[in-house]
Amino acid sequence: MARRNKIYEGKAKILYEGPEPGTIVQYFKDDATAFNAEKKDVIDGKGVLNNMLSEYFMKGLTQIGVPNHFIKRLNMREQLCKSCEIVPLEIIVRNYAAGTMSTRLGIDEGTQLPRPIVEYCYKDDSLGDPLVSEEHIAAFGWASQQDMEDILSLALRVNDFMSGVMFAVGIKLVDFKIEVGRVYDGDFQRLIVADEISPDSCRLWDMETGRKLDKDVFRRDLGSLSDAYTEVANRLGVMPKTSTTPTKPTLVN
Repeated sequence: MARRNKIYEGKAKILYEGPEPGTIVQYFKDDATAFNAEKKDVIDGKGVLNNMLSEYFMKGLTQIGVPNHFIKRLNMREQLCKSCEIVPLEIIVRNYAAGTMSTRLGIDEGTQLPRPIVEYCYKDDSLGDPLVSEEHIAAFGWASQQDMEDILSLALRVNDFMSGVMFAVGIKLVDFKIEVGRVYDGDFQRLIVADEISPDSCRLWDMETGRKLDKDVFRRDLGSLSDAYTEVANRLGVMPKTSTTPTKPTLVN
């Protein structure tokens, strides 16, 4: 497909205009960032793995009736998606204490929570994506009460699906982040899962060894991030175990 105009470039992806109205092309970069981009590197093949894994998860959500923005994968680094208006929130679902929750509340990492806990952060890199309450969300008009009910339902359905998929391949879904977008049909609005679901946005631990298979490998200098993501892809059958991850695929122009 012909290269379209760039709409937005983030830390891990670039968005381009899609070939048809109401579509965008999402390009996955090899850039890795942590601590609000204070730590940066380029990991060959990371974008390819995240593209393939996000496709796998989004297709799975579609099959169980969870609406999302994914249409189809175009090539090794790009996918065609529905254009949507992103709600300015990061929705975090936690099954086990880890990361900032452990730090904030003094809970040992790996402690199983009594039930999945859903948290919300305001999407603003300059502020460090601060944790906010539903009171903040309502007061500042970021989402309506009905939106929040729909967002909570989407988040928990994604959690059920992802937990089951990961459990089946010996991986513990510790927590994950999603974003939600609004799509319109005339005056009617509905919410869909957007952005991506990949090891960049999840904490994934091997159930037997506790080995981290997510971006904490990069954050904490625990080894090869590419190897960790490849392990997840191999277990899920997204890439054959005998294949090597393409590091510099040719883009379609």
